[in-house]
Order: sequence, then C-alpha cells, then structure tokens
Amino acid sequence: MSNHVRQRDEKRGGSRCQLVSRYRKIRAKTFSSEEAAKTWAKEQGIEKYTLENLKSSEATTKKIRVVVV
Repeated sequence: MSNHVRQRDEKRGGSRCQLVSRYRKIRAKTFSSEEAAKTWAKEQGIEKYTLENLKSSEATTKKIRVVVV
C-alpha cells in the first residue's frame, strides 16, 4: 500500500494506517561487475570464493553473487 493511502486512511481513522511487519528472507548481496564483487570479498576478508552469475548466459547484463567455498 502506498504512503499517501496510509496517510489518508489515518486522517479518516481507518485500520489501514497501522504498519504491518513483513517477514522476508534475507537476500544475498549482488553486484553488476566482477571487479565490485572481488573488492567486496576482499574487504570482508573472504579468501576462498567463487563468483556466480544469476542471470542467463544470453543476457547482456550480469548479476553476480559471491559464493563462499
């Protein structure tokens, strides 16, 4: 729900203005370039890792995840 709907409903005294927490899975950090992924792994102190491309092989862009071995 958008913020303006929540604010409008709050003014009217409705029930939609209350925030409802959502439980989401913690997602892996991803990078658009291999250099950025390698730099992040070095800063985190990770020495043994592999880089995994999450997009298909036909895609022109990359989405890279660092996988600890």
